[in-house]
Amino acid sequence: MKPDRTDKLLALGLAATAGLFAAGRIRWSMPPLEDAAMLLRYSQHVAAGHGIVWNLGAPPVDGATDFLFMMVVAGLAWLGLAVETACRVVTLSSHVTTVALVYLAARQLYDAPRPAAAFSAAFLAAGPGVFYVEACFGTPFFALWACITWWFAATIAQGRDSVPLELGFGLSALALGLTRPEGVFLGVFLLAAVVAARGLQASRRSMATWAFAVGGLGGAYFLWRWHYFGHPLPNPFYRKGGGHLYLDSLRESVRNLVIMAMPFWPAFALGLRSPASRRHVLRAAIPTGCFTAIWVLLSQEMNFVWRFQYALLPLLLIEWHAAVGGLAAELKWPPAGGLPKATRKSLTLALAVAAMSFLMLEQWGIAKHRGSRDGRYEVARVLAPLAGRGYTIATTEAGTLPFYSGWNAIDAWGLNDSWIAHHGGITEEYLESSRPAVIVFHEYFSPLAPRARGGPWYQMVMTLKGYAEKRGYCLAACYGESPFNTHYYYVRDDLPESRDLVARIRAVDYPWVDSGTRCLNFALFAPAPACLATPH
Repeated sequence: MKPDRTDKLLALGLAATAGLFAAGRIRWSMPPLEDAAMLLRYSQHVAAGHGIVWNLGAPPVDGATDFLFMMVVAGLAWLGLAVETACRVVTLSSHVTTVALVYLAARQLYDAPRPAAAFSAAFLAAGPGVFYVEACFGTPFFALWACITWWFAATIAQGRDSVPLELGFGLSALALGLTRPEGVFLGVFLLAAVVAARGLQASRRSMATWAFAVGGLGGAYFLWRWHYFGHPLPNPFYRKGGGHLYLDSLRESVRNLVIMAMPFWPAFALGLRSPASRRHVLRAAIPTGCFTAIWVLLSQEMNFVWRFQYALLPLLLIEWHAAVGGLAAELKWPPAGGLPKATRKSLTLALAVAAMSFLMLEQWGIAKHRGSRDGRYEVARVLAPLAGRGYTIATTEAGTLPFYSGWNAIDAWGLNDSWIAHHGGITEEYLESSRPAVIVFHEYFSPLAPRARGGPWYQMVMTLKGYAEKRGYCLAACYGESPFNTHYYYVRDDLPESRDLVARIRAVDYPWVDSGTRCLNFALFAPAPACLATPH
């Protein structure tokens, strides 16, 4: 059915309510979280006309994998908005738009009852999208394109194909792939769902149009970015993927999806009751199952509040209506209008209470994953006045510190450094080529609790630690809420500002990002610390 005027007004109301709810929940003064700050650094450089670079004057590097999102944010920043504000304008707009589209798609595709479609939209509005906006992740922008692409795909799968619809499907799939690399795979899975629903012969024109948009226009983009960056794949893939299988990532991906859409799985189970409803479940299962499974190829670092799987949530919130469509007639339930007035009122109240309970539980379950104030931001403010002096920071914490300090930065893990990503890790020789003024790393030991561990991260940390200690860097701080989870700060001892910098880093009120707890500086408990400043 085509949404009528009432539906459009309800969709606008739901979007407005979602916007007001988000505006009240978001802590606008919070700095972006780590990976989000990395992308904003790129947007900032693009807006200033420097290209897609990590350090000014350096060659391009594809560390910002959200290409289309990065460019949209950069465009708003170029118009004069602060880059954090530009990011939140884009993500909040995307979030509330997706809320409205979920309602309208459920109504148009499956003639879902208005209260049920509104519940789907409200569930999305109360979900983790609000916290992605706060953290400055581009996830709502990606989810918006996933929702649009699925709406086209589901419409075509119902046999209502036309050239404009098929072109819209292909172009939205292209935008999906330009927004995130995994969007290319999701677009393929959505096309597979269309082919499974309609058959290969009936899908030929849809496949050809999709291939033109994604294969033709997307292929041209791929060749351009290979030439521009010098490598065919995004830089983080070489560090986080590397051709390995990550079974832990697969388990987490499945777990996240189950939790994220928990109230709706019984509806999909009911969809297995008949051949007609099973076809709807299968159509949704193809992109859902395949997209969930591809995360076995990458480690799940910084999967903040299920953001890697979140693009599937709008799809599921639309499709559960198809799974239960016709169930009332099959069970011969009387229409609501035929029930006694008192029964209708009681049933409406019960459903409203149940819906509100679900939404409150959803918010409670998600809110505990929110970030808190970040001591790295406080240290970045200490470093920022020295940004114009050509100093370099080498750090495993390549988000907040480089973005807010404005320093040249070596991302020691290699997500934003092509040399490190393609040479298996950082070396002391590579560090020596830049002689970083400050070295920062995150590890699970301290001077009070030294312990050995293994793995690539530990090897990287020991390279940084060994380089700093061999060359007489001062251990200014080892901040942590416990001695088993800390941020180390080393300062080179031959800088004109060394003494003041060490003192100012030690004077920082350093909250731990996961809890907001004020940290101790365990460096002050190290035996006989040789430093340039007297401990406070």
